[in-house]
Amino acid sequence: MIVLNLQCEASHPFEGWFASSDAFASQQERGLVECPVCGSTLIHRTPSAPYVARSKPGPAQPQHDPRALVAQFVSHLREAASKAEDVGASFAQEARKIHYGDAPDRSIRGQASGDEIGDLIDEGINVLPVLPDKEDLH
Repeated sequence: MIVLNLQCEASHPFEGWFASSDAFASQQERGLVECPVCGSTLIHRTPSAPYVARSKPGPAQPQHDPRALVAQFVSHLREAASKAEDVGASFAQEARKIHYGDAPDRSIRGQASGDEIGDLIDEGINVLPVLPDKEDLH
């Protein structure tokens, strides 16, 4: 598996994971590689830092269970969300105020529709939808 630094014709940078350079070239020729931001399929590789082997092998890296890593990541997100200020249904409006400097910079959480989240992202406002705990769904 290799990770390639890629960029679309609109200069959106992103990473792609491929089985090999040939797999990337094949998928690119068939128009299967597209920008996650704008959907463009005019993609090119950008320079990336080379892998440099160490002179002495280090300790063996532990193998990680992907499901455990995702669970740990979600746990961290929920912990961060629990410490954020709950602005309820005014999440989108408050996120805009913070982004444009009309309100103090702070972590907030609340509710927003899918359309509101999409509009915030289109405006360049970074938001991360986090599902509530199972206990909060009732």
